[in-house]
Amino acid sequence: MQITPFQISIPDAELAALRTRLAHTRWPDPFDSEPWSLGIELNYLRDLVDYWVHTFDWRAVEARLNQQPQFVARAGGLAVHFVHRRGLGPRPYPLVITHGWPGSFIEFVDLLPHLCDPASVGADPADAFDVVVPSMPGYGFSERPAKPGMSVFAIADLWVELMRGLGYERFGAQGGDLGAAVSIALAANHAQHVEGIHLNFLPSSYAPCIAPDDPPITQEEQDFLASKAAFADAEGAYAHLHATKPQTAAVGLNDSPAGLAAWIVEKFRAWSDCDGDVGRVFTKDQLLTDLSLYWHTQTIGSSMRLYAETRARPLRFEPGQRVAPPLGFARFPKEISQPPRSWIERVFNLTQFADMPRGGHFAAMEQPALLAEEIRRFFRPLRR
Repeated sequence: MQITPFQISIPDAELAALRTRLAHTRWPDPFDSEPWSLGIELNYLRDLVDYWVHTFDWRAVEARLNQQPQFVARAGGLAVHFVHRRGLGPRPYPLVITHGWPGSFIEFVDLLPHLCDPASVGADPADAFDVVVPSMPGYGFSERPAKPGMSVFAIADLWVELMRGLGYERFGAQGGDLGAAVSIALAANHAQHVEGIHLNFLPSSYAPCIAPDDPPITQEEQDFLASKAAFADAEGAYAHLHATKPQTAAVGLNDSPAGLAAWIVEKFRAWSDCDGDVGRVFTKDQLLTDLSLYWHTQTIGSSMRLYAETRARPLRFEPGQRVAPPLGFARFPKEISQPPRSWIERVFNLTQFADMPRGGHFAAMEQPALLAEEIRRFFRPLRR
């Protein structure tokens, strides 16, 4: 496998062009409604855009990100960007972590010390991991697929090729959001390589097939399915649009950085454990780092297309089908989906289930220490 070191370097002209676009934003009219009830709150967004123009220092962010060991490899005919951080311990365990939308590899920067250098946070060095954090195709600095077919199952195939190319024949996987779907696909289709998976989200496309001789759906499971339907009705317009007409939305979002900010930041607020104040959990610099990554790589359209791929090939399981590798699950209280243990156990070999004390959808950013502790605990018995 051809592997090339990588450093982020956005041209000065692009940074200047971004500031010009932001400074000439055509703002929509204000509306006297409850703040955030109809989407992004304009006063908040104006303040964020002003900070983006006058205060945010991309070069400082770029320098910090470039401290991470980054590479590009060719897998499945695509250029895949990834962080590969070696563990500091007697026998680091290989782990591939996959991000989702609207995230990126930067979600895991604060998590990496907890996994790669446990001693630095007061944990046992024996729990160290060699961590690989790829950017999914169509996200960040990974190549954008030019035609349909790059489903979460195809991405799982790429990750196996990547991990084997790095010398890891057997490894673990972790993920949330669409990264959880990739991790499930890894366990379902590549059990000979994947020893276990840890998730902090159960993808909405996951659906076990209930056979006549299976246990009937419980009241707790019925309540969960009702809550999923209620979320889809009240908050799921973005996902339906991504899955059906992503190219239409991509035209506007790829052309307007303020529009891109509105589309993404509203989700950081709605899905995190912030009690309605996004600034309680995420700094402006954190949000703008993620937004700038999407903007400068022009990957908002290609990232949304993964929803269409998932709609075309969802995580459906046949009657009696089981996923063999063990699964650990951390259920964060402000996550958008709260699956009961029994619903997961209909398909998976669930060996660890934890209700977390705090945190939401972006667990690696919100509560890196808590998530790392669960990951270390789950993979401890799988180490050899």
